[in-house]
Amino acid sequence: MKAATPRRLKTFVCSRLRLSSYVSAPGDGRPQGQIPARVLLWAQLAGLLLRETSFHAIEALVRSRARAALGVGRRFGDDALAYFTERLAPAPTRLALVSILRHSKRNKAFDTARFLGLALDGTGVARCRQQRCRLCHPVQDSQQQISSYVHHFSLISVVGHEELTLPFDVEPYGPKDSEAAASRRLLERAVQHLGPRFADYVVADGLYATAPFLHLAGELGLYAIVRLKANLPTLYQQAQTRLLDTPPTQVFSIGRDRIEAWDADDFDPWDSLPWPTVRVLRYRQHRRDGTVCEAYWLTDFPTKKLSTQTLFRLAKSRWQIENYGFNDGKNRYGLEHLPHHHPNSLLIHWLLVSLALTIERLYRLRYLKRGTHRPYTPIEFLRLLRLSLARPQPADTS
Repeated sequence: MKAATPRRLKTFVCSRLRLSSYVSAPGDGRPQGQIPARVLLWAQLAGLLLRETSFHAIEALVRSRARAALGVGRRFGDDALAYFTERLAPAPTRLALVSILRHSKRNKAFDTARFLGLALDGTGVARCRQQRCRLCHPVQDSQQQISSYVHHFSLISVVGHEELTLPFDVEPYGPKDSEAAASRRLLERAVQHLGPRFADYVVADGLYATAPFLHLAGELGLYAIVRLKANLPTLYQQAQTRLLDTPPTQVFSIGRDRIEAWDADDFDPWDSLPWPTVRVLRYRQHRRDGTVCEAYWLTDFPTKKLSTQTLFRLAKSRWQIENYGFNDGKNRYGLEHLPHHHPNSLLIHWLLVSLALTIERLYRLRYLKRGTHRPYTPIEFLRLLRLSLARPQPADTS
């Protein structure tokens, strides 16, 4: 197997993932760009894959001897990246991510997952002290004074597969916007791009346990699996009253954890929810360290189509967007970083982080894993990329 290098990774993106047209024409809006868009785009993607997230760091890479190994044809400054991202249209990047997912599904990348899902959640990133763009949202302290500003967006990711969690789109909160409204727009656009039969369900936290969101999921052809909390007091109290003092429906093990599950599919929906009945799952997860995790979930998945144990697994897939979306993005790929304080630049940065995460996982876990050897860990893959940038020095024979 050949070693991983940025140049081979670029070949994989353009040939295997069929993104050569996107890399060549990513939606450049500069009236008279002197540096080709493909150079600036690939430099940013290569920088993110190397976990160099600031524009200054990318400038240092392309002005160093590593530029040839990166596959970047010429040098430029950080101001060129700022000007470029301000004017880069987000739609081509979104469509490129969707194209990767559809191509991966055709190539059976998700075939080991019986049910494929979409996970939704919102987060805040890139704190700043002063309001400088329309995406800055005020943060108040205990005295109700504005202490800082933060940028919010909703993220959607493909979940349900044991290895591949692929984030593929973001939707920022505008002025006077909310996570619920942004996530509804995001889900509708995602299903429109992916197609109605790409995923089977949508999974989300208790904030999404509202009639408008659940109704939208049904209209889009998706089953909904949503956390049940006290924000639905009537259904929550009914579930507690019935399921707290009864023996579990099933007891099973996943790894070293023992799961007690209660499953009932005949709860009455509230007035604004057009479901015939509501299915409620309660589980108690006994971990090997002695801790116990308990949660309630509601869904419209019929019992005949989905067993209790499978419903538990699908509900737990909600944490994939936390662990492999937000945590990886913020701690490893600079999702918290503010490379250039401009609304479009921020959106492009968030989309390119999603693209880098998707490319890295498909390349490392699917393309390089061919054979019987174990896949590289993320840090091993990063070391390979960084080591490939060093030029071999000829031996001194004098």
